[in-house]
Amino acid sequence: MERESMEYDVVIVGAGPAGLAASIRLKQLEAEHGREINVCILEKGSEVGAHILSGAVLEPRSLNELFPDWQERGAPLNTPAERDTLLFLTESSAYRFPVTPPHMRNEGNYIISLGNLCRWLAEQAEAMGVEIYPGFPAAEVLYDGAGRVRGVATGDMGVGRDGEPTDQYQPGMELLGKQTLFAEGCRGSLTKTLFERFELRKDVDPQTFGIGLKELWEIDPAKHHAGDITHTIGWPLDSETYGGSFLYHLENNQVAVGFVVGLDYKNPFLDPFQEFQRFKTHPKIRPVFEGGRRIAYGARALNEGGFQSIPKLTFPGGALIGCTAGFMNVPKIKGSHTAMKSGMLAAEAVYEALGDETPPDEVTAYREKMESSWVWDELKAVRNIRPGFQKGLWSGLANAAWETYVTRGQGGRTLHNHADNTTLRKASESKRIDYPKPDGQVSFDRLSSVFVSNTNHEENQPVHLKLKDPSVPVEHNLALYDAPEQRFCPAGVYEIVRDDDGSNPRLQINAQNCVHCKTCDIKDPTQNINWVTPEGGGGPNYPNM
Repeated sequence: MERESMEYDVVIVGAGPAGLAASIRLKQLEAEHGREINVCILEKGSEVGAHILSGAVLEPRSLNELFPDWQERGAPLNTPAERDTLLFLTESSAYRFPVTPPHMRNEGNYIISLGNLCRWLAEQAEAMGVEIYPGFPAAEVLYDGAGRVRGVATGDMGVGRDGEPTDQYQPGMELLGKQTLFAEGCRGSLTKTLFERFELRKDVDPQTFGIGLKELWEIDPAKHHAGDITHTIGWPLDSETYGGSFLYHLENNQVAVGFVVGLDYKNPFLDPFQEFQRFKTHPKIRPVFEGGRRIAYGARALNEGGFQSIPKLTFPGGALIGCTAGFMNVPKIKGSHTAMKSGMLAAEAVYEALGDETPPDEVTAYREKMESSWVWDELKAVRNIRPGFQKGLWSGLANAAWETYVTRGQGGRTLHNHADNTTLRKASESKRIDYPKPDGQVSFDRLSSVFVSNTNHEENQPVHLKLKDPSVPVEHNLALYDAPEQRFCPAGVYEIVRDDDGSNPRLQINAQNCVHCKTCDIKDPTQNINWVTPEGGGGPNYPNM
């Protein structure tokens, strides 16, 4: 069966903040200038927002620019930030920093569900004429004879686990565009292929990442303080490991609690999921959740490379926008405002280019617009703070103070020296970590957590976690690192199973558990795991995350 095709002026991959902002800006320009532009968005989640996970505290700068009347339009920004607290934790105590660093001050910001904001943005986009197709993951980049990107194709539906078509087989569809904007979020599966084909990462530092784990709780009203924002560093992580936590009090007695671990961690026995669960047992943290009810759980990788790791943004036929390009401001712990602005600037550059009598293959004006925008200034000013933690917590804090209060972002450039998959020590050189068993009250196991993520995949489909070499998990990862994929996956996807007598170890992949965090694709020591899109609509279905 041949694939059908649909043609648009602009195809956008991903209905996150960047992709939606880009589509809206394109339609605003259409209304301002009278030149029609056809726009569609492909979204791999079952609905817009289903795969969106973020803290989230939103700096509304880009939203103010996109919709100055967002309050009248009913945007779901319901909880203004009220109070910031930064704590240093030891195992039994908590010490409040006397001064909150300027990057972490949230006056004028809002505690939100980013998924709900994206749902609202999608409503605005569709009202303006944007076509949005949820449940249709872009699985392949399409090229013309000259090597120019001409669009994307969705994945085939109804393919069995053995790779053969079933009775429900339907071929994917080709979405062809004069320009294709990739807004896949952190570690985009198609973006990875574009990096290689067009050498977009040439002459920039390796991208570095963190894994963010999050739960949404409904707590005792007596303990709830809408607008409160708490961040912690220190325990349970050791001083060589970058990371920390957040507690954000939303409306309706809800608290978003999360934990981030830098994926440049060194100890192969470290388990980010277990660190998160252990964190909630701290005597300062546990009382917040006692007597409460956990509503949702999820996990997602996030970019931490910052300014030094921004790739080339354009190529013939398309561009990278949002977190797929890596515009997160790590010291601020925010990336939605920069992602949205990148989408808006890309939209302006593309709209101008498509109006030319002979449109250029590559819209280089997008990069120029980014470099003259506040996003560039903002990211450049904090570029040395996250790299300063490569030598540990204490030197990182000292460097952050120096960069913030002395050089004010004007110091020399600090480099990211290593990609995250290269940083693990051998198991024989590392200390095992004894994690407590979950108590079922404030700490939980992986499988019950996956259950409240509402994750679902069609079981009879090819495994979407591809091994380049099936021998590597046992012969390399197990032998040298005690199979770290069992621990860095926050959803129990990877297991080493053995025969009854303990012999014949082999890797079992429970792909149906996957919450699409992309951590395995990042942290696997030899980059042997390749995350590709599963059948449409599969994955988590996050409510209010």
